[in-house]
Amino acid sequence: MSRSIGLFYGSTTGNTESVAELIAENIGLDRIHRIDIAADGLDSIAEYSHLILGIPTWDFGELQEDWSDLWQVLDAADVAGKKCAVFGLGDQIGYGEWFLDAMGLLHDRMQERGAELVGYWPVEGYDFEASKALNEDKSKFVGLAIDEDCQHGETTERVEQWCKQVLVEFGIS
Repeated sequence: MSRSIGLFYGSTTGNTESVAELIAENIGLDRIHRIDIAADGLDSIAEYSHLILGIPTWDFGELQEDWSDLWQVLDAADVAGKKCAVFGLGDQIGYGEWFLDAMGLLHDRMQERGAELVGYWPVEGYDFEASKALNEDKSKFVGLAIDEDCQHGETTERVEQWCKQVLVEFGIS
């Protein structure tokens, strides 16, 4: 099987990179190609039929620096019709007013570009004040929600469940 899934992520502290590695292992290393956007950018995004994008939220709802540097590149990216799932990292206790805002911004940018977004995740089990990463009825996050600061023990199980869900929604399970 060819690597039809491009997993693009930005990581400052290494947490998002670790989650990206866990996602790659769960989906299968033969199906996925991990791209650290700090090193390799977003130039190859159009080469993949399926996309998984990982972004942590920084400070008060800000984009992570690698994504911020390449944000305008997404305007030119040919992602129309591609299935895309996003995952985000945040701190629901320390930054509960902006929990996963960057994931919401990335989701919206991809949707505006014509990508078909999948991988929505329930809000149960999280405790936060506000988030730009919620769907319209606020029952789900627009992607996998990870909090390595306050809920590290939940990460492995959440990733495993989400990867199974995304593969089904990608139609390549």
